[in-house]
Amino acid sequence: MSEFFQHFINGITLGGVYALVALGYTMVYGILKFINFAHGDILMWASYVGLFTYNAIRGSHPTGAFSVFAFFVAMILAALFSSVLGMTIEKIAYKPLRKAVRLAPLLSAIGVSYILSNTAQLFFGAHSRKLEYPFDNTPITGAGGISITPHQILILVVSGVTMVLLMLFVNKTRLGKAMRATSLDQDASSLMGINVNNIISLTFAIGSALAAIGGMLVSLDFKVYATMGTMLGLKAFVAAVVGGIGSIPGAMVGGLLLGLLETFGVALLRIPLGYKDTIAFVVLIIILIVRPSGILGKNIREKV
Repeated sequence: MSEFFQHFINGITLGGVYALVALGYTMVYGILKFINFAHGDILMWASYVGLFTYNAIRGSHPTGAFSVFAFFVAMILAALFSSVLGMTIEKIAYKPLRKAVRLAPLLSAIGVSYILSNTAQLFFGAHSRKLEYPFDNTPITGAGGISITPHQILILVVSGVTMVLLMLFVNKTRLGKAMRATSLDQDASSLMGINVNNIISLTFAIGSALAAIGGMLVSLDFKVYATMGTMLGLKAFVAAVVGGIGSIPGAMVGGLLLGLLETFGVALLRIPLGYKDTIAFVVLIIILIVRPSGILGKNIREKV
């Protein structure tokens, strides 16, 4: 039982990061009905900004309160940077293609992804960079030998608080209601006085900021490099589809479920660690066959 709970903690920690990144995919899809495949690369650029900012503020200080402060400042600045980057990409690469065939913005997103990735390699090189822990990451062992690291606690707290704040924003504020109205019908929302262009920009800003937070959290374990957003972005996309693309609660559920499946797949089914990434895509295929709309998604019938 203690082993089960240990894997459960590891799984929801990983799933919390997937959920944060998946929210960006599902918010954009909910309004524009297309997949922003540059989302993972926005995360990567934000991680670089966060890394350099953190190192500049922290300086030579050891782990401690000031380093933790520097980390959160770097996370906020990375989120602001990614918000601006996401809105800029939307204005330049996606807005002119809103009335085009569905394939056009998808190809544009793939092109933006390659531009961001290759530009990062040009400026920062292909080698990885370590984001040092701002605190002592020695595991804390509790009852039954179950251990949790301060980094895992940080991920659980930050991802949990962020997702709760997002749900409150979407469901309780005027801008959140405008976002929900725009996702249902852009033309009707425009007639009701909603500035659709501003709402779409806000959606990209929020989704990109969430990706930046996820990138900063995961970089503490997996380093920062030019292609770090590729696989993480694809897994987050799988999480969004599994939960129900376009559904914010679905993205959260899908992210947590995917994290648990990966962890238990490696631990209990003895899947080699090098093949862990295949679990996400096997789950994607099963979901598309059994329930294409996802766990919390809804089947929408269109009248022809």
